[in-house]
Amino acid sequence: MIPQNHLHPDASSSADILGEALHLLRLQGTLYCQAELTQPWGVAVPAMEDLITLQIITAGQAWLEVEGSDPLLLRPGSLTLIPHGTPHRLSSDRSLQCQPLFNLPVEQISDCYERLYHGGGGPVTQVTYGVVRFDHVAGERLISQLPRLLHIDALDTDAASWLQSTLRLIASEAATLKPGGETIITRLADILVIQAIRAWLDSAPEARQGWLAALRDRKIGRALALMHRTPEQEWSIESLARAVGMSRSGFSARFTEMVGEPAMRYLAHWRLQLARQHLMETSAPLSAVIERFGYQSEAAFCRAFKRQFGQTPGQVSRGGTQVESVSEYRYQSAR
Repeated sequence: MIPQNHLHPDASSSADILGEALHLLRLQGTLYCQAELTQPWGVAVPAMEDLITLQIITAGQAWLEVEGSDPLLLRPGSLTLIPHGTPHRLSSDRSLQCQPLFNLPVEQISDCYERLYHGGGGPVTQVTYGVVRFDHVAGERLISQLPRLLHIDALDTDAASWLQSTLRLIASEAATLKPGGETIITRLADILVIQAIRAWLDSAPEARQGWLAALRDRKIGRALALMHRTPEQEWSIESLARAVGMSRSGFSARFTEMVGEPAMRYLAHWRLQLARQHLMETSAPLSAVIERFGYQSEAAFCRAFKRQFGQTPGQVSRGGTQVESVSEYRYQSAR
């Protein structure tokens, strides 16, 4: 899990504000699998809603085919991230029939770590495969802007040394799996997910649009930071505009243009998402949640909550309906 970091309230540079949003991302590792695949082999991974998959090739090579993206030949040092749980195929040859992932037997090492051996006995490809989730509202906003596929190749001369060294360490731990090795692999893979997203943020034109561009904007980014840090405050267009040194009309128009929705609607959605997460993760009474996220009455909160999520606060309290782990997907797939 990535620790939260609260910056000083006066911090206002675009780098600080974007960095603060990244620090809010809390990564929940659902499963990591060390796969040893011998040619010929092919694995079909189904859709996994709300989950992010990470693929690291540590030996051999593999074809990756993601719906809506061009096929990629992955070699040692390749890292790919599929942010939206999109169905995909990994294989030694694109012409092969791929076996459904959840039909293949695995060796369960721990609750979050397993090994997979599959294939026809030929040359070996080793893959470290991760399935993770961001469990903070900022994560949902960020993931919605990511492309279908992120790819970083450590063999590229432009690739950063952190990727090469981290991949080498993962490969070394996977090859020997000494005591504590599975913990090291999962923690390193968590870091790689964040680093892959950071690399995309630094280089992709799409990262200069929408919510991410607004975070980088000197004035709108400051307003977003204020709402993120203190959602319980009685913010208004006037108070936000005054806080960032803009006129009311200028702030309102610029915020809507950059973020894609008016500031007060954004704040309302942000509060409700935070409240929903808090209800699902804690046993706090409804009254405490309402006060924490800036609502004046239980009735108003419940109406807004039902309108936003189609459920009452009581229906999501201390447990939602979402699939929480890969084992649940495996179970559902076998039914």
